[in-house]
Amino acid sequence: MQRTLAILKPDSVGAGHAGKILAHLEAEGFEIVAIKKMHLTTEQAQAFYEVHRKRPFYGSLVEFMTSGPIMPLALEREDAVTYLRQVMGATDPIDAAEGTLRKLFATSIETNAIHGSDSPENARDELRFFFSRAELIAS
Repeated sequence: MQRTLAILKPDSVGAGHAGKILAHLEAEGFEIVAIKKMHLTTEQAQAFYEVHRKRPFYGSLVEFMTSGPIMPLALEREDAVTYLRQVMGATDPIDAAEGTLRKLFATSIETNAIHGSDSPENARDELRFFFSRAELIAS
């Protein structure tokens, strides 16, 4: 079993799609180990997306991720990192496969509904960013 981080972004939370996305993830075999709803500060968003600081979209990404509540999720299943990325679909919903979360719920390459860790190492670090060790103890 492997764990990964997903974040329901402000666009999907604000549009009332959180329940549908959670149900979709569970139907795909993910166990929700931990979940919370929060509103990122600018400093938190800057720290989380530090890896993108020099990219041209960094400022708009930070602004978007602080524009409303988000829902970080700790998810578990076999091959969780790779499988979540398949379930999410391509970053740009125009390119996303039918039935993927981004095809179903994203509206643009920037407002793309969900974040998912891109490697097991980043999943570990990203989970620690949002959840304490106690919150990640499976039932």
